[in-house]
Amino acid sequence: MAIDFTLSPELEEIRLRVRTFIDEVVRPGEEKIGNREEIDREEYVRILLGMREEAKKAGLWLPHMPKEWGGMGLGHVELAMVQAEAAKTRYGPWVLNCQAPDEGNMHTLLHWGTDEQKERYLRPLCEGRIMSCFAMTEPEVAGSDPTLIRTYAYQDGDEWVINGHKWFISNAHRASFAILIARTEDDPEIPQAANTAFIVDIPSEGWNEVREIETMHGSTGHSEILIEDLRVPASNMLGGRGQGHLLGQYRLGPARLAHCMRWIAQAETALDMMVDRALNRYSHGSLLAEKQGIQWMIADSAMELYQAKLMVLHAAYRIDKGLDFKSEVSMAKHFVANMLNRVIDRSIQVHGALGYSTDTPLASMYQHARWARFADGADEVHQMRIAERTIAAYRDHGTTRAATGDLPI
Repeated sequence: MAIDFTLSPELEEIRLRVRTFIDEVVRPGEEKIGNREEIDREEYVRILLGMREEAKKAGLWLPHMPKEWGGMGLGHVELAMVQAEAAKTRYGPWVLNCQAPDEGNMHTLLHWGTDEQKERYLRPLCEGRIMSCFAMTEPEVAGSDPTLIRTYAYQDGDEWVINGHKWFISNAHRASFAILIARTEDDPEIPQAANTAFIVDIPSEGWNEVREIETMHGSTGHSEILIEDLRVPASNMLGGRGQGHLLGQYRLGPARLAHCMRWIAQAETALDMMVDRALNRYSHGSLLAEKQGIQWMIADSAMELYQAKLMVLHAAYRIDKGLDFKSEVSMAKHFVANMLNRVIDRSIQVHGALGYSTDTPLASMYQHARWARFADGADEVHQMRIAERTIAAYRDHGTTRAATGDLPI
């Protein structure tokens, strides 16, 4: 029997170590910095960096990176255990140095970077000395279709000159470098061969941060960038010319799944809060937990969370085994993002006015959750691709089986 959902003793030990670390180090640290008005920036930074040092000492640093780069060398199934524990707190993934967008950029540099690029950009990123960003989305064209990118680069001797406009570039305000996607080919054989990736040092002349865009969860580092005659050395091309789309897709697949792992943690937190509230709130003659309407919300949330966990584990398994995972990750990303929104919404409903207030984390969780349905591909784009692959599977094989996980049932 090859299918086994139990964890090895070694992985179970890692999961419990992460859980203990989050409870004993990260939660107390977050409580100390919870009210920024009561501590100065120096103390805030000291607490944050102190938690990272504790993660290194605990052997929980860089769970997703190979051991030769200072990481734990975990696969994607194993990483799911770590992310699903770490993301039950706001700073958990950052403390372990497995947060977006740095996590995806690390994988990208490891796979596509030259030895020189790895030493200059990947190593300090792995060591936690710098942060990075991924600059692809533009305001003038649909972010879900990278073939429409207008930011343009042309070669001038040993440099590339880049002009364009980017926005919602997460972490750009704090980043030391960007992986920038720009159009380099005027008439490619296929639209997906028009773009190239470049590593851009920040700050650089021509890289102009216009603003941090205010979103429904505040101004938190999603920047608008105006690029004017930015010169980048030819040696800073990442991957080959015209391979920017391929690189982006390579990066976004596992990165989408890592988001799902973290969203599962948030949904589980919301469900825990929902049940706790139901067990402790008395109204109209009984506890909320005894009322059928509340029970249905709890049941729906439990079933959806179960589905989400299975989808993420299976997609992670396919990545680890070197199998095609595009459909599975698309389905997981779409389902988990929507599940997250529904579970948090139900938890707010069970909490009533308290859930709508900022006295619990639910309001903030809800604001962040809405972003999940269009980040790294809008729901509708994933649905379109899933439908295309399902139709193709039937045309090729006379059955849709291959498009529904290709499972042995």
